[in-house]
Order: sequence, then C-alpha cells, then structure tokens
Amino acid sequence: MKTTCRLFLGDSRVILEKVPDNSVDLILTDPPYNLGKYSTGNIKMSWRKDFNNDLAEWDTVDFNPADWVSELKRVLKPTGNIFAFTSYNLLGKWHEVFDPEFDTFQFMVWHKTNPAPKIRKAGFLNSCELIVCMWDKEHYWNFKKQNEMHNFIESPICMGNERIKDPLHPTQKPLKVLKHILEIASKPGDTVLDPFMGVGSVGVACLDGKRNFTGIEINKAYFDCAEKRMQADL
Repeated sequence: MKTTCRLFLGDSRVILEKVPDNSVDLILTDPPYNLGKYSTGNIKMSWRKDFNNDLAEWDTVDFNPADWVSELKRVLKPTGNIFAFTSYNLLGKWHEVFDPEFDTFQFMVWHKTNPAPKIRKAGFLNSCELIVCMWDKEHYWNFKKQNEMHNFIESPICMGNERIKDPLHPTQKPLKVLKHILEIASKPGDTVLDPFMGVGSVGVACLDGKRNFTGIEINKAYFDCAEKRMQADL
C-alpha cells in the first residue's frame, strides 16, 4: 500500500484553514504544555551534564485548547478520533471545551519507566504524562485484547538511536506509544494529522504503519529534521 506524506512549514492556525472539511481520520499531536512557568531551573551536577528543567522557548507561548476546538473538529471525519498529549495544568481546559463537542472525552496515561531522577528527593518523580482522547459514537475503533485496552501504557522515553540529538527536541515522544495509539484509533490507508509535528515522530509511526500523514511545524530546524526522517521512511 502506497502512503503519502504532506509536510507544511508554518503556523498551524493559518495552514489548517486550507485542510478540507471532514478529511482527517485521526488527529494525533503533542502541543505545548505551558509548564515553563513551573520550572525550578537547571540543576548543576559535578558528575554529569546538568539536569535541564527548562523546556524550550516555544513552551512559554500560551496554548489554549479553546482556540483549536473548532478547526480540529472541522477537519475531522465523523468517524475520526483525537489524541493529544498534555499535562495536569491543561487537562481541565481540554475537558471544558472539548467534552461538550464530542460524545466521549477520556484520557490515557503514559508511564515513563525511566524518568529523570529526583535529585533533591522532594516530591514524586515526573513519570507520567496524559493523553486526552475524544470521539463521537460512530468513530473507528480497533478494540484489541482486553489487557491491551487499558488507558495506561508503559514505555521508556526516547533513547539510543531513536532519540534525535540535533536538533534536540525536549519532548520527543517514543514510537512505541505513538504506534499503540495508531493501531487502536486508525487503520492502514487512513489520514493522520499532526499540527504540532516537532521532529516528525508521528509521521515516522504513520509511514511504518502504512497511514497517510499530514504534518505542520513552525520551527524550521524541527521541520527540516522531520522532512529528513520522512524521506528515509518513504
């Protein structure tokens, strides 16, 4: 099965206007978490490189789910699904605006089996991330074995060859988690949209799984990296 890959460099709010109505089977994306204001700064270490608690500059730009609900719903097919990574501070905002628009609003938990250690031993390790999930009653759903359908998945963060070193993306998601979602919420030949593409991990997972991919990214360094990864997979 031949797949297509369409990548756009620019502002998603502008480019999304050109995406036709009801043309996307799955929106799988990782928008900003806006956690920068909670950062305690870097921790100096004598035996290794500093622990970096500061996220990228783009995370300081205010992200409000309410600004995106109408466009994401417009491009999504009635049979489509939305999965978006987020954090505790934005979960309520996602629910407030997306729950009234869809029959179902749920969430998944990604448990990172190798989170950064808590050097100061004050509080919990940041080992979990949230993924909000939305769909209507007629949505496509590949219900697998009962023990594979928990709203909980375990996986290490990106490591080794999977981890992009240049440019370094601080929130690059592992292919294991992305492919798990793709298998449940889409089928081969479907079109998947990621309006916050980053270094293109969703696109790589799509091409590996014979899904068509449309990605949008505003950062040119990330875009160039994603384009290179897509070309290697086509």
